[in-house]
Amino acid sequence: MVDPASLWADYQGALEAAPLLTKSITAAVLFSGADLCAQQLERSKAEEPKDLEFARSARFFALGLFAQAPWNHYFYMYLDKALPPTEEVFTSTTAIKLALDQGVQAPIFTVIIFAFLGLLEGKSLAEVKQKLNESYGSTMIANWKLWIPASFVNLAFCPPPLRVLFTNVVFFCWSIFLSIVVNAPQKDTEEAASDK
Repeated sequence: MVDPASLWADYQGALEAAPLLTKSITAAVLFSGADLCAQQLERSKAEEPKDLEFARSARFFALGLFAQAPWNHYFYMYLDKALPPTEEVFTSTTAIKLALDQGVQAPIFTVIIFAFLGLLEGKSLAEVKQKLNESYGSTMIANWKLWIPASFVNLAFCPPPLRVLFTNVVFFCWSIFLSIVVNAPQKDTEEAASDK
């Protein structure tokens, strides 16, 4: 039988020995799993369920491995250098970090997610831009509903080495939502133009 305490100790050892690689692999596995969950949700609601698209899950694997984990690894590292963690939870430092995380970092990284996944899928920049025009605003509102409280918990209570892990776990749920939004059928050009 697998011992959870031993697994956790092994994970912490890997995190100490190779922090970026460990965070990246963790994100890749969680993100691809989240996309598979999203596809199953879509299949359960569809009149004619499609086969699972493993290429789509592979794109989410790549997003976690090459984009999300490295981005957050360095973002939190520089954020803590600029504003060192405090022992007190409710401080101006935590509030400033939260504002930077959700007011600057999240809007930028959301654009990166749409672009990364769209370009990997073979969409043109114009198609990526159209998808952003259709979905960015509602995605950011949903983002803040989930991530403002989650980021507060992360920044106030998580030890710095575990912040990306916490983010990855919350991102599992967020990735299910993102997968459904990013992979929703895109409006055709005429329909999109008539909406403006």
